[in-house]
Amino acid sequence: MNGLQRYNAMLAGEPVDFVPRIPILMQFAADYIGATYGAFCSQHAVKTEANIRCAEDFGLDVVGVMSDPYSETQGFGGEIIFHDRATPECVRPPLADTTDLDTLPQPDPHTATRMVNTLANLRDYVQRAAGQYTILGWVEGPIAEAGDLRGIQQILMDLYDDPTWVGELMDRCVDLAIEFARAQVEAGADTIGIGDALASQMSPAMYAEHVQPRQIRLAESIAATGARVRMHICGNITHLLPALSEVPIDILDVDHMVDLPTVRQTMPDHVTIGCNIDPVSDVLNGTPDSIRRLVAERYQQVGNPYLVNAGCEIPPGTPHDNLRALCEPLAYKA
Repeated sequence: MNGLQRYNAMLAGEPVDFVPRIPILMQFAADYIGATYGAFCSQHAVKTEANIRCAEDFGLDVVGVMSDPYSETQGFGGEIIFHDRATPECVRPPLADTTDLDTLPQPDPHTATRMVNTLANLRDYVQRAAGQYTILGWVEGPIAEAGDLRGIQQILMDLYDDPTWVGELMDRCVDLAIEFARAQVEAGADTIGIGDALASQMSPAMYAEHVQPRQIRLAESIAATGARVRMHICGNITHLLPALSEVPIDILDVDHMVDLPTVRQTMPDHVTIGCNIDPVSDVLNGTPDSIRRLVAERYQQVGNPYLVNAGCEIPPGTPHDNLRALCEPLAYKA
């Protein structure tokens, strides 16, 4: 089996030769080919080369477009600056000083600079690796993008002061995410990730009332394109699992502080769960032997459907042998 076949079979509940490997590589990938992180984020050819090289050399079954949360933000008018060794920065959120949603432009994924770059990245993958790997697109979730446009601290305060306005903003964000996701599927993505990290900082009631219904609308719209849906919420999501279980997703990334058996017990049986070993203490600072043991232990705990991953991005500076150990073929168990 190749990477795409292995991935598709696991998600379909079919036997595989070994468990698919989908770790998130960003600055690690840029470093691996000697590129700056700014170039990785802003130049599609650099990101394509970095991800394909890493997939080939370390044994990943995925290539993707992830780098930072500001593709849609730039389309909404945010000024983004790039750094050689750090995540891009939104100099000033477009809604930092106003609640007038009419000041936001209506972004077009086919003309906004950073979204255009993402679409080109996906077309690169199709040209160079179609049929070999799963191709992962990405959009920001409703509360994450609202936070990017308003400011993290301010949007959380707004949820208490004016939840109706925040809802209107999130609806705008979801509208764009749906349009951007469709464009990515047309460009070659077979899976769309939804990054909604800020949701982990919300109470169960606030999440269920304000965010979960919008995640459902987004996930349903992505699924309607024929693509699979991968949810990624950084942080401890244990308190969100009951409501999150109602969002129609195919894959759930799980951060390291969440108990994986609890996730399996709460989510629908068909949802594929990603391994959640700690990216820092277990991957960056671990050993090949300890990594192999932990990945196998998690698989033993939760069974299929399962994907080899870490709780979040593989940190820059991770020893190459450690990433190889993470991606070492893990025998499938029926």
